[in-house]
Amino acid sequence: MKKFRKVLDGLTTSSPSGGTIGSPSCGSAAGTPTTAPTPKEIDVQETLVSENFQLCKTVRHGFPYQPTALAFDPVQKILAIGSRSGGVRILGRPGVDCFCQHESGAAILQLQFLINEGALVTACADDTLHLWNLRQRRPAILHSLKFNRERITFCHLPFQSKWLYVGTERGNTHIVNIESFILSGYVIMWNKAIELSTKTHPGPVVHLSDSPKDEGKLLVGFESGTIVQWDLRAKKVDFRIYYDEAIHSVSWHHEGKQFMCSHSDGSLTLWNLRNTSKPIQVTFPHGKIQKDGRKESCKPILKVDYKTSRNSEPFVIFSGGLSYDKAGRRPTLTIMHGKAITVLEMDYPIVEFMTLCETPYNNEVQDPYAVVVLLEKDLIVVDLTQSNFPVFENPYPMDIHESPVTCTAYFADCPPDIIPVLYSIGAKHKKTGYSQKEWPVSGGMWTLGSHTYPEVIITGHADGSIKFWDASAITLQMLYKLKTSKVFEKPKQNEGRAAELVDDDPFAVQMVSWCPQSRIFCVVGISAHIILYRFSKYDANTQIVSLEVRLQCDPEDVISPSENENNPCFSEPHSGSHSPQPHHQHPASPGGGTPESFKDYTPCLKVKDRAVRVPPGYQAELVIQLPWMDGEPPQQISSLDINSAYGLLAFGNCNGLAVVDYLQKTILLCMSTLDLYGAADPYQRLTRSPRRNRQSTSEFCMRGLSNFYSDSKKRIRTSYQSLTELSDNQQSVDTERSKSPTSVHYPTSLHNDPRVLPEPVASLRASHCSPVFYLLDNVKGPGRKLSLPTDLKTNLDHVNGHCTSPTSQPCSAGKPRVPMGPEGPRLARRGPGRPPFRKAQSAACMEISLPVSHTEGFASRRAMLQQLHGVTMYSHDEHHTTTSYCWSDRESRENSFSRSRSSSVSSIDRDTKEAITTLQFGESFGRKSDTLPTPCLWVGTSLGVILLIPMSIPTDLEERMEEPVTIGPCGAVLMLKGSVLRFGFLDCMGALIPNPYEVWRDLNAPEDPDRPRKRKLVHYSPSSSQDTCGEGHLAIVCSERQAKVFLMPSQSCLFVHNITESSFVLRADVVSVCNSVCLACFCANGHVMTLSLPSLRPLMDVNYLPLTDMRIARTFCFTNGGQALYLSSPTEIQRITYSQEMYDNLQEMLGELFTPTETPEAQNRGFLKGFFGGNAHTFDREELFGEAAAGKASRSLAQHIPGQGGVEGMKVAASGAVGEIARARIALDERGQRLGELEERTALMMTSAESFSKHAHELMLKCKDKKWYQF
Repeated sequence: MKKFRKVLDGLTTSSPSGGTIGSPSCGSAAGTPTTAPTPKEIDVQETLVSENFQLCKTVRHGFPYQPTALAFDPVQKILAIGSRSGGVRILGRPGVDCFCQHESGAAILQLQFLINEGALVTACADDTLHLWNLRQRRPAILHSLKFNRERITFCHLPFQSKWLYVGTERGNTHIVNIESFILSGYVIMWNKAIELSTKTHPGPVVHLSDSPKDEGKLLVGFESGTIVQWDLRAKKVDFRIYYDEAIHSVSWHHEGKQFMCSHSDGSLTLWNLRNTSKPIQVTFPHGKIQKDGRKESCKPILKVDYKTSRNSEPFVIFSGGLSYDKAGRRPTLTIMHGKAITVLEMDYPIVEFMTLCETPYNNEVQDPYAVVVLLEKDLIVVDLTQSNFPVFENPYPMDIHESPVTCTAYFADCPPDIIPVLYSIGAKHKKTGYSQKEWPVSGGMWTLGSHTYPEVIITGHADGSIKFWDASAITLQMLYKLKTSKVFEKPKQNEGRAAELVDDDPFAVQMVSWCPQSRIFCVVGISAHIILYRFSKYDANTQIVSLEVRLQCDPEDVISPSENENNPCFSEPHSGSHSPQPHHQHPASPGGGTPESFKDYTPCLKVKDRAVRVPPGYQAELVIQLPWMDGEPPQQISSLDINSAYGLLAFGNCNGLAVVDYLQKTILLCMSTLDLYGAADPYQRLTRSPRRNRQSTSEFCMRGLSNFYSDSKKRIRTSYQSLTELSDNQQSVDTERSKSPTSVHYPTSLHNDPRVLPEPVASLRASHCSPVFYLLDNVKGPGRKLSLPTDLKTNLDHVNGHCTSPTSQPCSAGKPRVPMGPEGPRLARRGPGRPPFRKAQSAACMEISLPVSHTEGFASRRAMLQQLHGVTMYSHDEHHTTTSYCWSDRESRENSFSRSRSSSVSSIDRDTKEAITTLQFGESFGRKSDTLPTPCLWVGTSLGVILLIPMSIPTDLEERMEEPVTIGPCGAVLMLKGSVLRFGFLDCMGALIPNPYEVWRDLNAPEDPDRPRKRKLVHYSPSSSQDTCGEGHLAIVCSERQAKVFLMPSQSCLFVHNITESSFVLRADVVSVCNSVCLACFCANGHVMTLSLPSLRPLMDVNYLPLTDMRIARTFCFTNGGQALYLSSPTEIQRITYSQEMYDNLQEMLGELFTPTETPEAQNRGFLKGFFGGNAHTFDREELFGEAAAGKASRSLAQHIPGQGGVEGMKVAASGAVGEIARARIALDERGQRLGELEERTALMMTSAESFSKHAHELMLKCKDKKWYQF
């Protein structure tokens, strides 16, 4: 532990306006000393060290993305699924869920369990075989075998055999020893398998299986339609079958006398070994005879299973085979049981299916009881024991992607009562009709670990639905589903603003905010809407209140002067700065009549205006919408925060900030970002004549999720789109500025000291909007050009003359701050027929390659963060260079933070706006002069500016519901490099200050006169534990480049840390780890970092995950307890931990894949069957395939690669070459010992059988010549 001490030299200072800029360097600006008491030193005992952190993956949830293969162990009852990316998911009973990944990333072709051996063989598309050890909680590869000259097409491992048959594309069959993973010299060559007179190659091997009647007979199926039974002992062919149609699969009858084949023409053929010249039966299950006598052409039957049943007729189960002329039919699985044919339609194409049987022996009656069907996007299990074939209820979270995931949120250490409450509500809406039997995949063992706490994961989806998941103890279980679309009227097709906005997903969820303590839930949608929900255990009839907030570019920028005269409320007293206008659902003009321009002020979606019956659970209370303005759509909401103790909701976008009182249903604040500064503007702004014509753009910035559709007409979600397609054509229109004769003018002194509130304004009651809005709307100076002060330029980030911050240039949608010269670009207005938005696409579907190095170009990284935050930030000139990002030196100087020769010429923002990137309510000190903490709103912008807005909130319940909340002018203004991402607050002892909240109360519960429902607020004052340190707290601010710690209220910068120079931070959060706090960051270059607090000392920096697509960036989120998650594929959630404590306990939390189980004994075949119908001789594969008999295979044919896996617990073994060799040797010894014991048991059984046969023969000879009366 290391003690950090910071001695503050001198008293803190403050300017008279209360808006002095906090310098990026440590210290404070000169000014008048304040009277506020400040601590002389900060004494924080930091406990976190580097040894507390270890990054690793914990568990993966969801459906395996792009599955390719399926396998089942009938004794261990575990299931394996392979994917195209080289991943393997192994599933058992609920809680037993393991993910393995091949380093090569090659697609899985086939999976083969070593039944009841705790091992798995994977065959990959790179022609490599791998042997996985499943006897440890984290499976590892023991051996690999790489084929160099042949391509693997099919594998078969007989039950209780150590020899694996491998078929290749050339038609050859090789044999691999599972124990040593060495190729045998025994090879079945294709030219020996077919007749010498055959002139064509039989094609690749598509099937291998041993005869149930005789293990020494191997059935080899070739793609061309040739089937060969090979006698392994005699090394010759027993019979050959030539069929005209290509073969896809073969399935044996358990007696070994018949087998069935599926073919490419949709037919099934049944063959008898007594007569192989032609099939004994040919059927087209779905092919009907047409009028001309011909059969319908059918699709191929890709797989068939022929399973016998002891108490009923055999089952014939197959996939495919439908007729071609029935277009639009869904994929089917057909079950033929006797004369009954059942066709099960699937929602997605069938990848593979497998019939589950009672016995692992292929020469016994199979008695199938279920069918596992692997679809492209789902896994279902059909119950064969019931006549209607119901499906089992899937206990795994396989439906995460039911609608594409668009956002995620992760909450650890939630209140313990929240999960049972959500589950009880969600259980009422579960589907019915499932099979009553237990889930058949019940292998493995899992127990609830001791290190568990309530965790909740929330996923937002493209259809507007929200899912709450119980993520406790590294499992995932569905709790509750909420449909936000029910709040709105159904949009009619091709009608209204929603049709123009987003064709497919107008309700797509962009971000969520949840307070588990108060159970307040907020949803931000793609159609520029916010829905606030309250939780109730009772159903109710509610009327949803709707508010419209016009957080848009100014209307006078896009209307004619004649319209201005009739609509004076939209003009401002000052020509250079103005604010967006807040309005309710039915705005009225102060001039009396409704102007014509108001007809266009409609929201994207229509809220239900009638009382609706809502079930228990989350019930919508308030909807906030940003309407269209003069033919332009609203811009994307980029930030949101809600506080239940204050009863306030704040949100922002490219245009500005809005604050809503959701208790009184009023809009308190609606201002542009520039106007928030007031007199505390940190930039030098050049004045502009109000009569000068101004160019304006009505380019919109409502992008976000809709960025990822290349065109509004394309409907393919997985299309790849270039980053250069981010911008649409911009538009400009020259308008004349006019003053409003009805605008309210306030004294000039307000500009000098915006903290002073005029008494008439402070005492006003607002019916629709708070009077504070009108005050702030006029507390601003004339129009100014943004210019960076000279003393700040040297501290801002620039690389090679270019700003490396992706969000340093905010969106250009809106009014420019400087009139364009003749050399400026002429921007064409978008045609009315062009759809303004692209369709919303989920974070799951984002497959965009992105550069992560600063050498790749500034614009690409900036474009990436535009997508990430849902805002568009670029200059007017940038959209003209979509094919390349070659900027001139003049443009580079004007569009970057680089130093200029003259501070009056340098400009941060020529034609752009400053976006609100993060918001945070909390108890803080709005100004240096404050002596007590008050409710404040911390605002972070895309230019790295931090604004503090103090608020006055009535504390009494009755006053809170009647008296207005007053919002003071902007207090402190602080600076960082890069866009601000996250705020956090610590007390002066280094402890995290939680946000204040309201204790949950059910507003729909029956009234209890003895216990009236009152608001119960929980506040965590920054000064509650400051008896020795005085009053104050620490504010942690993290941007995409930098982290700073400020001491409040003095606003002194105590610690600064430049997080990255070559990349930028995507996600950051202040989290609790090991009873302390740290700052966790995820960068675009894939690094995960943690910094100590408050000293910002680096604790961990791991190059974990290169950012290959926007899905990871949009869904990555940290939480307490050293955990994080992200969407690793469109269908899977990957959870990780960066805590050493959780890493140490992970083995205890994971499930056991292998449990010791006795192999079921083979059925007694009977005395007579053993003599006359059984195997004449025992089949010794070792004798045939071993090195002594078959010799060694060619070294150039395959290469053996030792695996890295070993016995569980080897993580502490010695490092280096000696440790690796020791681990491999131990693994081999343990594996050999287990297989040796199995061989000994097999030999003992064979000896016993031979002894029994001998005694039986002696008994027969003894009794042979005796008469009946001699017995």
